[in-house]
Amino acid sequence: MEADSSVRSVLAIETSCDETAVAILRGQELLASEVASQIALHAQYGGVVPEVASRNHLRMLQPVIDAALQKAGISLAEVDAFAATCGPGLATSLMIGTSAAKALSIGFRKPYLAINHMEGHLLSPFFGTPEGVRPAIALVVSGGHTMLVEIESFGRYQLLGHTQDDAAGEAFDKVGKLLGLPYPGGPNVDRLAREGNASSHDFPRSMIDTDDFHFSFSGLKTAVRYLLPKLETVSLPDVCASFQEAVVDVLVAKTLRATKARRQRLVAMSGGVSCNSRLREKMRAACAARGVELLVAPPALCTDNAAMIGYVAVQKLAHGESSPLTSDINPNLRLVA
Repeated sequence: MEADSSVRSVLAIETSCDETAVAILRGQELLASEVASQIALHAQYGGVVPEVASRNHLRMLQPVIDAALQKAGISLAEVDAFAATCGPGLATSLMIGTSAAKALSIGFRKPYLAINHMEGHLLSPFFGTPEGVRPAIALVVSGGHTMLVEIESFGRYQLLGHTQDDAAGEAFDKVGKLLGLPYPGGPNVDRLAREGNASSHDFPRSMIDTDDFHFSFSGLKTAVRYLLPKLETVSLPDVCASFQEAVVDVLVAKTLRATKARRQRLVAMSGGVSCNSRLREKMRAACAARGVELLVAPPALCTDNAAMIGYVAVQKLAHGESSPLTSDINPNLRLVA
């Protein structure tokens, strides 16, 4: 059962990578969620440049905080606690958000909460649901992470498997770059794949039949690289559709196998790649065929945002938890020790 958290307000900051995000929650109610994206800034480099990201977090954080406060109709003095992502992520980016949250905590003499970015993704499908966090097999699939986690209850998680090399989102972006698509590659691969034939190229489904719950996508990316010079003409939609189908097949098969092995009847899916239209379609169909419930985070909570960070912070407050101001960032922070 979800702890009672209806009266506590939290201002949460997310700066783990290249999104400057601030959210304000009052209990389970989201009062404001503001995100300043840096995609256009990093597109010219074909990927995130840490120095550029941190510099723009410094520039954008105060305006984003002000916008969130105005939208929420609340003052800083009325906030009950301040939270920030402490890891994993880029060290120079994490420092901006945590330093700001700690300063606000000190200035207003309110609790500070250091939040694991991956726990934010993990629990985001439960945000706004009447039941709150409940037992599930969770697929967290993003640009930096691909993992299967068994959720027992809030704060009690067991890592079942993770990627052995590239994350699924990383593979999408790298293949997009190979195909000459604009950054970020993932959404553009998804867009083109809708026009292609997913059976046109037989790409490998790495580790799909292994007995564990781990993933591997580097071989698939390499298969695309080796294929391209052999094609007289390249149908981008066909290559995108075939590649995407291979990724999705593995993600769906492993997730449903985990529900059976762990005797769970709920799948929770989150992270940026969970916005992929084909993944949502095939996961929905597979879960329905097995009589398994599917809970997917809404698109606004799939990519990096502060609402998911605030949601975890609210749960921690309700359970009597807070973090010392001496706590440090951890760019390599794990979800499960």
